[in-house]
Amino acid sequence: MSRHVLSLLVENKPGLLTRVAGLFARRGFNIESLAVGVTEVPGLSRITVVVDVEELPLEQVTKQLNKLINVIKIVELEPAASVQREHMLIKVRADNQTRSNVIEVVNLFRASVVDYATDALVVEVTGDRGKIDAILRALEPFGIKELAQSGLLAIGRGGKSITERVLRG
Repeated sequence: MSRHVLSLLVENKPGLLTRVAGLFARRGFNIESLAVGVTEVPGLSRITVVVDVEELPLEQVTKQLNKLINVIKIVELEPAASVQREHMLIKVRADNQTRSNVIEVVNLFRASVVDYATDALVVEVTGDRGKIDAILRALEPFGIKELAQSGLLAIGRGGKSITERVLRG
């Protein structure tokens, strides 16, 4: 199995996300990450899907996705040819004895403390999978109380845009 990041340009229509996720589910693929948001083109959204599957079954799902009327374009984003980031909020135990050590780790990873309580800090971090895993390992000894993570966001490197042809046409 191999990890694939797909970027789908879609019309912003009710029910489309359910149909897209359903295509993966019917094939028995687990979606590792899913992020959806508007684009610079009014009425269009970008869906970023991360799945761990072999090439051939993925190709079959991609063909089925292309048949959905509201799917405009699908691009597989290779790690070297794209910028990929995750966003996470981490609630860490931090009392008077450990707070300065936690803040030192936060600063080392260029993360931010976004909430302060007498017994915990909420840390915000953005980065690639390696950075996210590394800060989690560094904060684990203090005690991670809770975390929330966005889906992977990815965009191709360089001047080309997934929406270029749509904007011209």
